Amino acid sequence: MSKSNAFENDLLKLIFNGTAIADIAENDATSPLTNLYVSLHTADPGEAGDQTTSEATYTSYARVAVARTTGGWTVTANSVSPVAAIEFPAATGGSETITHWAVGSAPSGAGKLLYSGPVTPNIAVSNGVTPRLTTASTITED
Repeated sequence: MSKSNAFENDLLKLIFNGTAIADIAENDATSPLTNLYVSLHTADPGEAGDQTTSEATYTSYARVAVARTTGGWTVTANSVSPVAAIEFPAATGGSETITHWAVGSAPSGAGKLLYSGPVTPNIAVSNGVTPRLTTASTITED
């Protein structure tokens, strides 16, 4: 069974913008997440994974906080993308290939993985490289 396009869009707005779905779901009124945390991965973290599964380990790597608002994410036509490029810290050591990105609930540790998908083209990270996801990086609910 699938969801309607309207509900898919509403669901993305609830998760990424904190927008309530009338008569169905409200954003947490007492302590809602104000940011979502974007991570980079060297392999698909999969549906059973968490934010640490195959997470990047290059020196200086850190997840990037993106506001859980319309200022952080654009939701349209059952798809969500960042409003601006998401720039990760430049590598100061180590090397690896980034093949996936994910959105989760925590700034560090084994936070809940909400969505993940491939990075195309892959990003070869080595000393001095600043990994970046563009506004063309999308998550589609369908």
